[in-house]
Amino acid sequence: MERGQLGPGRGALRQRLSDWVGHATRALEREGYRVSGPRSAVVETLDDLGCSVTAREIADTLERRGREVGVASIYRTLELLSDLRLTRRVDAAEGVARYEPVGPRGEHHHHIVCDSCGEVAAFEDTGLERAIEQLSRRVDYSIDAHDVTLRGECPACRAR
Repeated sequence: MERGQLGPGRGALRQRLSDWVGHATRALEREGYRVSGPRSAVVETLDDLGCSVTAREIADTLERRGREVGVASIYRTLELLSDLRLTRRVDAAEGVARYEPVGPRGEHHHHIVCDSCGEVAAFEDTGLERAIEQLSRRVDYSIDAHDVTLRGECPACRAR
């Protein structure tokens, strides 16, 4: 993707993470965790929904699909997946945690959040990634992850 371009959306993310469910399942088993029905349902639903989703969105989707999984189980699963670096928690500054899958090779993207309507758009920028790598060589920290969230107003809200 070219520098500064917004991502094409969840479809491209899903394509890059095409076997995320298998990757997550293998990692859970390798770490000694049972892949129970509720845990499996959360993993599959997170994969289906893709980028930047809340536990409530996962619960609502599971309910529409006729699968009953308690919200506490969803949160526990999301936290476990996050601890194992299979998901990452995204702070969109709206007071609710959002989660998204992390690919086997650490593939990731960043987000732009509309302050007016709450729309969250994914973007990738190779120049930004290079700048973060250069910064990591200059600071006295061992950088193992990063998250960039830009805030502003989306085209639809700007047009109003």
